Amino acid sequence: MERKIPPPLSLALAILRTRQGWAQKELAAAAGIPANLLSDYERGRKTLTRERLDFLLTLMGLQPSRALRAAMRFLEDEEIREPDPPSPESRDIEGVAAESGRLISDATRSLMTLLTSRGQALEARRQARDLWEGLKRKDAAKRRLLVEKVAKYQNWALSELLCEESIKAAGDSADRALDLANLALRVAELAPGEEAWRQRVQGYAWAHVGNARRVKGDLPSADEAFGRSQRLWSAGAWADAGVLNEARVLGLEASLRRVQTRFAEARDLLDRALAVDQGDEAKFLLLNKAKLLEEIDDFVGAIAALQRAAPIVESEGGTRFLLLLRHNLALCLCALERYGEVEALLPGIETLAAKVGNDLDKLRLHWLKGRLWAGLGWRDKAAQAFFSVRDGLISRKIPYDAALVSLELAAVYLEAGRLEEVKNLARQMASVFRLQGIHREALAALMIFRDAAERKTVTLELARRLIRYLRHAEGNPGLKFEAR
Repeated sequence: MERKIPPPLSLALAILRTRQGWAQKELAAAAGIPANLLSDYERGRKTLTRERLDFLLTLMGLQPSRALRAAMRFLEDEEIREPDPPSPESRDIEGVAAESGRLISDATRSLMTLLTSRGQALEARRQARDLWEGLKRKDAAKRRLLVEKVAKYQNWALSELLCEESIKAAGDSADRALDLANLALRVAELAPGEEAWRQRVQGYAWAHVGNARRVKGDLPSADEAFGRSQRLWSAGAWADAGVLNEARVLGLEASLRRVQTRFAEARDLLDRALAVDQGDEAKFLLLNKAKLLEEIDDFVGAIAALQRAAPIVESEGGTRFLLLLRHNLALCLCALERYGEVEALLPGIETLAAKVGNDLDKLRLHWLKGRLWAGLGWRDKAAQAFFSVRDGLISRKIPYDAALVSLELAAVYLEAGRLEEVKNLARQMASVFRLQGIHREALAALMIFRDAAERKTVTLELARRLIRYLRHAEGNPGLKFEAR
């Protein structure tokens, strides 16, 4: 009589249990169920629900969604095929295949090979964390020397981890983010293995170099970095069994396209990233999508994207992402003049900013407060906040944001009829931003504002139109400001 192959959840339980080193009796005892019931679950004689499977995987110390992702993708998408003769690396796989029964041994063998590859990646990442613990105490020059000279640092997983550290650093220091991304790239270039795999890792690292250059405001150089990333990433595609998350590469490029006002491209990249995400990038991608919608003045859509991201961010408990979520939500609410809701969010945002401890995040929080106070009509408090933020952004050489907050300060002065202060501010803007490399069209727009201030014909409407223009001007050097 022909017997049926067990359902996917049953097969996944058998494989994951054996890989974790649990006997059926041990797991059954831990779960408080009879051993024969566990056997029936694995062989498909009893229905195994997803809730019960999650419970059993948790008992074994696994994160259910992540443990099942590789297993279920294989069971849904891969054919069961005859195995090659066993190699020394596959002896444990053969043992598991025998234990699971000859009926499902081929499927078991193939799935265990996949899980072994993922297991090796997990071990490489564990080692990378240990290496980083030693490296992060060194200065940049010493880190570079160690990477160049010591083989253990020439590790793809360390390159991946340095990329992650670059993302974290970007919230506080663009220079540090770029230094870490460049180090990740050098590690990728030195890593052993097949050329295609090294190209894949280099493509991943170049995407983070491009992102750090974007944060630093060097958009032409960022564009060039993403061009290199695309070529290397594609060239090495066949050598990557899904170890590196393509969603990260697509999402970072989307951030650049958004700043360049190539909004359709950015949205397409984000949609592709959400479709291929392995489960780690969803919060980043949704926050990115919300920012894109904010850029095109779809604040209601941006809030919807943030609300979709909220359960993911809150369940994972990452303080930085929670800060970004709440802060960006408050910005959208300000744009919709829903100031009461912003006031309610503010104490929590302040607490999160204090926990994260990044100076740039604190500066942006102060900018948010200035917008709130301006909206509530508290002009003196708003002016003080904007003035402080402007100086902080200028000192960090973030010129377009500094120009934006300067214009928001000018708008507060104009509402109060303080034309002399507007004139002085406009003069400062012209000299400072010329030195900081604002492109010709944006600088010309600021000159229009300065000339109007000198003639005392400047208006609140002109300031607001210039604010809207500068939001899109940084990534689009050819964009002209229409004075009328």
